[in-house]
Amino acid sequence: MDSVRLDTVDLALLHALQVDGRAPFSRIAEVLEVSDRTIARRFARLRARGLARVCGVPDSYRIGQSEWLVRLRVRAGGANIVARDLARRPDTAWVTVLAGGAEVMTILRVDGEQPLPALSRHSQVLAVDTQRLLRHLTELRWRGRTSALSAEQVAALGPPEPGVAEAISLTDLDRRLLPALARDGRADYPSLSQAVGWSESAVRRRLDELRRQRVVRFDVEIDAAALGFPVHALLWLNVAPARLSGVARMLAGHPEVAFAGATTGAHNLLAIVVCRNAAALFDYLTDRIGTIEGIERMESAPITAIAKRSAPAD
Repeated sequence: MDSVRLDTVDLALLHALQVDGRAPFSRIAEVLEVSDRTIARRFARLRARGLARVCGVPDSYRIGQSEWLVRLRVRAGGANIVARDLARRPDTAWVTVLAGGAEVMTILRVDGEQPLPALSRHSQVLAVDTQRLLRHLTELRWRGRTSALSAEQVAALGPPEPGVAEAISLTDLDRRLLPALARDGRADYPSLSQAVGWSESAVRRRLDELRRQRVVRFDVEIDAAALGFPVHALLWLNVAPARLSGVARMLAGHPEVAFAGATTGAHNLLAIVVCRNAAALFDYLTDRIGTIEGIERMESAPITAIAKRSAPAD
């Protein structure tokens, strides 16, 4: 991947897209006080070089899915093979290789309470540990990519006001539309209409409804290394149950935390952290995590590669 230096316009654009991933470039340009052409060109460059893209991410609970954390121990030299195969699956939401290349982590999305796929049958997999992801405890909006705009600019870009969040039954249009948005969250209505085989007006109305019902959100997938945070790690935390919510709220306020979720299993809290270097990770684990009351035990593992975030692999 070519080295790209992000300037203030790039950072503001990424923040704006995180506020509203489908905001017209003209509206973003107006808020940032630059030209439409500049915004379109900057995003095209970031997208072409694999640094950022917008994808539609469905809320698993509201569409009747359960989420599972799967930790796979693999044969020597098999991690990249397993990660590649998992990234190609439509039911995986996130795939990463852990340090040493002996383990791969993924999040599986399964309809309702259906049985999980037998990942242990893969020729490179030696063992599988599966835990239920009970609740997202952060909003999946890492502060490292949402600190470039003022409060006034964020308000000017705000997406449609959400309505009541509740579970829904997917329609045939939804089953076609959600995968299309996952591939390209900024696809225009003619392209979406062609992809799903419905009229532009029907697609527009349904997408507006899905956004208001909080069934789908638009996330900016960004290579954190491009923002100056190349060191990533997974933390498995054992937290006293009575303190779990409080610890999660505290972690959500840390700029190092990209995600935190409550899980079943021996460790009841999972966190993904990003840091500028190994020394910063050490300081975070010892000076911040190590001083939080309620955390009884911690396991950490550096992330060496991310094969898939949310969107389908290219």
